[in-house]
Amino acid sequence: MRFEGTYTALATPFRGESGETIDWNAFDALVDWQLSGKVAGLVPCGTTGESPTLSHEEHARVIERTVARVKGRAQVIAGTGSNSTLEAVEMSRQAERAGADAIMLVVPYYNKPSQAGLQRHFVHVAKSVRLPVVIYNIPGRSGVDLAPETLARIAEAAPNVVATKEATGNVLRAQKIVQTMGDRMTVLCGDDALTLAMIAVGARGVVSVTANVAPTEVARATQLALEGLMQDALRAHHDLLPLHEAMFLEPSPAPVKAALAMRGIGSDVVRLPLTPCSEATRQAIATALAVWPRGTG
Repeated sequence: MRFEGTYTALATPFRGESGETIDWNAFDALVDWQLSGKVAGLVPCGTTGESPTLSHEEHARVIERTVARVKGRAQVIAGTGSNSTLEAVEMSRQAERAGADAIMLVVPYYNKPSQAGLQRHFVHVAKSVRLPVVIYNIPGRSGVDLAPETLARIAEAAPNVVATKEATGNVLRAQKIVQTMGDRMTVLCGDDALTLAMIAVGARGVVSVTANVAPTEVARATQLALEGLMQDALRAHHDLLPLHEAMFLEPSPAPVKAALAMRGIGSDVVRLPLTPCSEATRQAIATALAVWPRGTG
């Protein structure tokens, strides 16, 4: 399977003052909007989907709902990572049964495993399924950085590990992976504001937060960069920068939830310990969104 283009890190809309239940109508509307924006794929149950606060039943239902709604019109990369290897195996198998096209495994958080532990974790989970595996490296949240050398050893031991979402904020890291692993490992940018720079050094796309609220625009900017139309890509990237920046003024996904509510999709409710955005952040989001009329998505 080829991974290329824009993959939306789907938010999970909630109902109730504290987000007691999932708003399935809003979720369906969000998926439909992404498909109309021609994104390459959807990534349910990642960081933006508030996966740490989803119950096991909710987690499975979100993936099943995404697959059923998409109906093969885009790739579905299901987030199934955990800081428990056995739990990651079970969620990965559930995603495979649900019909996901691939799984995404985040670097285990809180445990702070060694590089040897990371290698054994990812190989064990990857070998439990037949699906392609995307490894998600985000040391700012997980507390551990997956070294490029460890990634190479994982790929050697588990052939279905074929891509990495690099959310290290380090373009040189992405460049090193492309340089040393070539076509064996597809790099996807994990930071919206770095998409253009990472594609310039060999990344093949982005797992995007901003695409939740501007799917057409993010998909277009990414495609221009992939086609080598760098002047047009640069203009499209610069146009999106205020929105990219607004999406991370406070802990994600609170800003994207606020932006979606402004777009008429769901509410701004996030589950504790996250809290909704401040008024100042809302104003910044509204200003950034004003450039992109709702109809363009």
